[in-house]
Amino acid sequence: MSNSVVEPIESWLPRFGLSRFRPGQREVIESLLGGQDCLCVMPTGGGKSLCYQLPAVAEEGLTLVVSPLIALMKDQVDQLHSLGIRATFINSTLDSQEQQSRLDDMAARRYDLMYVVPERFRSPRFLHALEQANLRRFAIDEAHCISEWGHDFRPDYARLGEIRRRLGNPTTIALTATATKRVREDIVRQLQLASPRTFMTGFARENLHYEVQSPASQTAKDVSLAAFLRATEGSGIVYAATRKRCEEVAAHIQAATGRRVTVYHAGMAGEDRIAAQNDFMQGRVDVVVATNAFGMGIDKADVRFVVHYNLPGTLESYYQEAGRAGRDGKPSRCLLLYSPADRRIQEYFIESSYPSCGAVGKVYEFLRREEDDPIELTQEQIRERLGLQLAADGVGACLQLLEKGGVLERLDARQSMAIVRIDSPLPTLVDLLPKRAMVRRRVLRALERLVDQRRGELVYFNPREFAAATELEPTAVARALRELRKLSSVEYISPFRGRAIHMRERDKRFDDLNLDFESLSRRREAELEKLNRMVRFARSQQCRQALILAYFGDLNHRSCGHCDNCETGDESTGSENPTRSTAINGSLAAVLRDVLGGVASTRGHFGKGLVAQMLCGSNSKKVEKLGLHRLATHGLLKHLKQPEVVELIESLLTAGLFEQLEPQPYRPVLSLTALGEQTMREEVPFNEHLEIPTALARSLTATLAEHHHSTVPRGPLPNREIADRLRQWRRETAEQEHVPAYRVLTNATLDELAARLPTTVEALMRISGIGPAKDRRYGSTLLELLAAAQAGDTDSDTQEAASAEMGGPPSEPVVPAPPSPAAPTVIPAIDGANRGAAELRQTAADKSRQSDGVVRVAAEPRSTSAQPSHYWTWRMLAAGFTPEECSLARGLERAVVFDHALRAAEHGYPVSPEWFIAPSHLSALESLIGDETPSRIRPLLKQLPPGLRYEEIQLFLKCRESSAASS
Repeated sequence: MSNSVVEPIESWLPRFGLSRFRPGQREVIESLLGGQDCLCVMPTGGGKSLCYQLPAVAEEGLTLVVSPLIALMKDQVDQLHSLGIRATFINSTLDSQEQQSRLDDMAARRYDLMYVVPERFRSPRFLHALEQANLRRFAIDEAHCISEWGHDFRPDYARLGEIRRRLGNPTTIALTATATKRVREDIVRQLQLASPRTFMTGFARENLHYEVQSPASQTAKDVSLAAFLRATEGSGIVYAATRKRCEEVAAHIQAATGRRVTVYHAGMAGEDRIAAQNDFMQGRVDVVVATNAFGMGIDKADVRFVVHYNLPGTLESYYQEAGRAGRDGKPSRCLLLYSPADRRIQEYFIESSYPSCGAVGKVYEFLRREEDDPIELTQEQIRERLGLQLAADGVGACLQLLEKGGVLERLDARQSMAIVRIDSPLPTLVDLLPKRAMVRRRVLRALERLVDQRRGELVYFNPREFAAATELEPTAVARALRELRKLSSVEYISPFRGRAIHMRERDKRFDDLNLDFESLSRRREAELEKLNRMVRFARSQQCRQALILAYFGDLNHRSCGHCDNCETGDESTGSENPTRSTAINGSLAAVLRDVLGGVASTRGHFGKGLVAQMLCGSNSKKVEKLGLHRLATHGLLKHLKQPEVVELIESLLTAGLFEQLEPQPYRPVLSLTALGEQTMREEVPFNEHLEIPTALARSLTATLAEHHHSTVPRGPLPNREIADRLRQWRRETAEQEHVPAYRVLTNATLDELAARLPTTVEALMRISGIGPAKDRRYGSTLLELLAAAQAGDTDSDTQEAASAEMGGPPSEPVVPAPPSPAAPTVIPAIDGANRGAAELRQTAADKSRQSDGVVRVAAEPRSTSAQPSHYWTWRMLAAGFTPEECSLARGLERAVVFDHALRAAEHGYPVSPEWFIAPSHLSALESLIGDETPSRIRPLLKQLPPGLRYEEIQLFLKCRESSAASS
């Protein structure tokens, strides 16, 4: 019998074979013994178990431990027994008789510790025994399972708060190895803990060396893994994302290094998994290649390394798995082999874990039409029959949701066992049967004796043994059991193999089921954000350990000084400051905006590989077949390598400037987010999550410098006449903007413009000193000024155009001369930062050229002064843009484009109503209004067809007015 604690708590340590506490344990134990609820966040191997085991033996009463890990219960209980501590567990591995025996002992207060899974609280028999057991404390292990924001949410955990209240709110300790601030708050709320003490200790693993490598291909990844294993002695774990990959990686390790290796994953037979684990634990193999199914409860202290061959889905998973290295405190290595393609694997897992409403509906409709009970189909068989684009685990997620909704029940795997459940408060149901039904009455009495106090529970039994107990023929008993199903309080399920499905509801329409898809969607989005955080960790230039500590809420985190980022440091200063981030300078920002523009120009139809090929100027058959070589952004980054552009795309994707959609299964495409569009147009700076790997940034800087150097003209000096014109324009512009002249453009930039004489936006952007902002502000004017200077335009021409801009249309329309076939038509830059609009500008040029080779562009003024915004909108519309194309290219709302057209009409520029008004509406306006006087128009408007907007009428009238004035 345990005694109340009176002596110092250190005196209980020898009982556990210990001589001292680990960091944080004393404070937690003292709080718990003082009756204070606690939330304890300690890493794997940090000693969480002692925090509730010591109080359990130091004071009288039962400590009830809830854990989802059935496999670990027996190990912990066996260890406690070896220490002379009264502990036990109840789970599905025990037969009914053994379970009842342990429940009786618990009710008789013969245990200090009882381990159960959360599903056990569904049993009235268990709750009845617990009420008599002098419950003193409630310990909830893996408490992150309570929160839907945790990485392993389990619905039965969410009921523990209500269970705790029903048990009288015993002193409670919630324990987990991984919990963010949001999850911690959710744990406290769900368990209804009153002012709990929160302890977070031991997350800094000083003996672990975190490192990330980014091999360029699958082959390179295998080479990196082999090199790492040859350089790292001792035993270790290699985690891979899929069963197939585990087999392939193990074969590669064996062939490339000759090390002793084994495989562990859920697709293996149980005995094979046990054998693999034992071989690793006992040192018969050096390396185990496993999925994340391996590792729970692996208490091997001398694991010298953990390699993640594929990207984990969350930082919680990564930290927990990497933390299995170096538990003896000796130096150990944790390597992550990051590949952008791994992201898609994890996205597939997330989609499978949180299936769509349509997928769940298909599974339900399929199962409700199956006549068998139970339904003996595996998840994989269901997936294949329905042709679902989910993993087999995704079908399991569908079944879990339907089970939570009460329409089905997944039965435990018990070979050749039948199941019965009697759910009625009546002492006996026999009186409900006819007196002449002698066989059924005898079978029902036997069932009631079998169930006894376990009313409402599933009770497993052997049909042959049951028939022998009734002294009836097995066939007669089987027939009677099937007949007893007609009683509403009796459920009978015949013997089955494996984990079968019992349908409790077949008649409801799917739309009438009470299924929580909103919660499912929230959890899916939370998992995707966690995946983004994991990718940012892999790509980050900051201290790995500091990032982990910050993620879990350790506000006192500091740099470890020995991870890969800390060791790299800043080569220019010799500093080892790991919190550095690559500066996004002007040239690098321009490249990034080119990438954004490249994706914009593809309009969400292609993935990152094809986008990178297009930007780098590839002329492969696939690029040409898809028409990507005709985009204006084709070859925009031809001075870069495709892997570099792919890595830049990954950085922008991770930072939330792109999103990856999947309109077709397994074919993800890129699309700009709202933030990406704003960044492309320079409305917002690059956000704080954008980090370019240092090696890539240095390579790009060198490449860009070399590219710029190679494009600087070496031959003729600047054309002095044109340079003088540029200076004159700069002086006027500076006066208008009230800024110094150099703030417009520097002398060096003007000289380079006068030497190189760019004729396209792309050529203009290659001028030193002209970035996206300068292009957007002055690009169009500069291109026109340079074109006019080369064509020999007079100053009087320029002044006339300028005066026309300020006061109205020019006295005579100016029709640009047709371009030379060798030179593309130049449509001035609309928004220089929006490089994706380059394709639309080229489209406008194509539209403006007619079959006779004459460029049909409406009359327009030319000016060396900056044009108003509505002028450039009008030019695009006149050149053949649709309002939608104009809206995209200029980054304007469609209403603003419409307003610009009205303003252009007010200034006398030719505006056509066909640009905005549908032919049917235009025909109605012309036939109804025609040449009516203004006084007679208003009454006629009531006769216009429905759907005609006021803005369309306004534009029609404005165009008619403008046309009348010009004539």
